[in-house]
Amino acid sequence: MKYYLESMGCQMNTADAQLLASELEKLGHRATPTPADADIMVVNTCVVRQAAEDKAFSRLHEFNHLKKQYPDKIIGVMGCMVGVQDAAKLRKRAPFIDVFMPPSNPEPMVEFLSSRQGELEILGAEAEARQYRDAVQDGDILLPEHEIGSLISAHVPVVYGCSHSCSFCIIPRRRGVERSRSVGEIVAHVRSLARQGVKEVTLLGQIVDRYGKDIPDGPDLADLLRVVHQAAEETGVERIRFLTSHPNWMTDKLLDTVAELPRVMPHIEVPVQAGDDEVLQQMKRGYTVDQYRRLIERIRSRIPKVAIHTDIIVGFPGETEAQFMSTYHLLEELKLDKAHLARYSPRPHTVSARTMVDDVPEDEKARRLQMIDDMQAQVQAEICSQWLGETVEVLVEERHKGKWRGRTPQNKLVFFEDSATDWKGKLAEVEVIWTGPFSMQGRLPTADSQLMSRRLIANDNALLPNVALQ
Repeated sequence: MKYYLESMGCQMNTADAQLLASELEKLGHRATPTPADADIMVVNTCVVRQAAEDKAFSRLHEFNHLKKQYPDKIIGVMGCMVGVQDAAKLRKRAPFIDVFMPPSNPEPMVEFLSSRQGELEILGAEAEARQYRDAVQDGDILLPEHEIGSLISAHVPVVYGCSHSCSFCIIPRRRGVERSRSVGEIVAHVRSLARQGVKEVTLLGQIVDRYGKDIPDGPDLADLLRVVHQAAEETGVERIRFLTSHPNWMTDKLLDTVAELPRVMPHIEVPVQAGDDEVLQQMKRGYTVDQYRRLIERIRSRIPKVAIHTDIIVGFPGETEAQFMSTYHLLEELKLDKAHLARYSPRPHTVSARTMVDDVPEDEKARRLQMIDDMQAQVQAEICSQWLGETVEVLVEERHKGKWRGRTPQNKLVFFEDSATDWKGKLAEVEVIWTGPFSMQGRLPTADSQLMSRRLIANDNALLPNVALQ
């Protein structure tokens, strides 16, 4: 049988989709790129904003159209639309769905398929014939066949759920309280990915810095990074990242660990969400603007050449023009490497939806978002320009439109040309010869390339188009 799996939303959803794919692969099923060819069709859903929820339902109804033509097709829904609650309401709204899977839990699909094993003729014999499956152990992640040796970067959840409950956030209700995975389980996950060719792992948590806080006398994230770093050295994993952090839980111990371990990248994602203390209080974030400002200073003082990313919500209920401009000026001041921007969207059952009025018009939200987006592009262009003429280490992910594409330790996107070598999955030393706000162009260094690149930039910068891919 063939399966089609479409994942929407955050990196945790990507990891959850990988977990489901692994279980389907272990049963002998094969991935297909189109739902029309699939026996099993799954949407892994996101509901962080209404638009995401609407998109998920639209896709499920497209699957239902295929199911009406081919009744034996199986439709599954996974993720935050199902949540950790009872799926009765969703089942009533979409009775054509066969399987409902909460976030990070593929078991309902496994049980459904197992109950119909004879009817569906699960291809276990074919699975056993594939050599790399001989080493699969309980708890291992088995990548789809087309990703074995091809997937360069993968996500590894380390703590599920969230217990912080920001006033705008639906995640705690949908994903449940935070639950840390054991160190052994995480390391086994990393090792299984490494055996299949993965070169970079990103440790995930809704608040990743709270790893181990739910375990009495348990390890913290810094401790975990040291163990994963040792496993990376032993297995050939080149890079380790982690996200997303929270300002309240980022300790000096963690920052010093990042600075000390060579395979942990100097890349921190720590959302501020707003640049006004009153708005932050309404959001229930638990820190002030000045505390966030001092955190950025600490990060930069302890981690050389660090890149810092943040998240911003514009148009939160009651946000005035002056409060928005405080956010604008904070970003202008801090000059962070990237800002993920979102317009506020009320979600059912959240504190903000129950107690606050969504009173900022949508066109005003769009204007504010665009203002920050334009300013942040200038900041990013300025930051990237500092790499001009430098040689950077690039982990190459793929070939894209005739060029190799990869990322620096700071997660900067770099493109370079070379037709003589297959660079996929390898580390390349690349000289930066052009920079833009979203990407950099480079080339493999030659003896006199530094002088030539500077002349090129000075004389004909326009010849190298910016590849604005993120």
